[in-house]
Amino acid sequence: MGTNRIIGDKIKSVRESKKLSTEEVAERSSLTLEQLERIEGNVDLPSLAPLIRVARTLGVRLGTFLDDQKELGPVICRMQDCNRLNGINFSNNSTQNRKHMVYHSLSQDKAGRHMEPFLIEVSSSEGAEFTHSSHEGEEFIYVLEGRIEVNYGKQAYLLNAGDCIYYDSIVSHHVHAADGATAKILGIIYTPG
Repeated sequence: MGTNRIIGDKIKSVRESKKLSTEEVAERSSLTLEQLERIEGNVDLPSLAPLIRVARTLGVRLGTFLDDQKELGPVICRMQDCNRLNGINFSNNSTQNRKHMVYHSLSQDKAGRHMEPFLIEVSSSEGAEFTHSSHEGEEFIYVLEGRIEVNYGKQAYLLNAGDCIYYDSIVSHHVHAADGATAKILGIIYTPG
């Protein structure tokens, strides 16, 4: 079973355990019923903004949908293991619903966390059109390889390897690879709990 399927299944499982209908969760999270059904049915991959809204509606951390195990102590991810981590594809609000970012969770075993650190592989965005997203919280991005463009509000910022940016996620934003190339970033997402 792929990681993306696990996310849809976990959302459905949490929703059902709280005895909430798809209609109630869709309305409370500002999604259409069809969007939620497609996410739970593993037809569509949500971008982070809707996933965060569903987590808040269900009263769970974003990481609940990504967790495999619960570790209360520190969690270590060794360098040799980081590149072998299962990836989670998000559509990231691409108007073509293309999967241009693969997220590798660096803390999926840590229980009760408030930050979500990811190693993110960013595919070329050449020729793609995107819509911005916004959600509660903050994000930190450090560019490991390649070049990234961050559209934040009405501004665009180009970041090279070694550059970083920290911003409030409530402001409309979009992150993609620049110059038609690929990139790799360390991204940390904080959502208030």
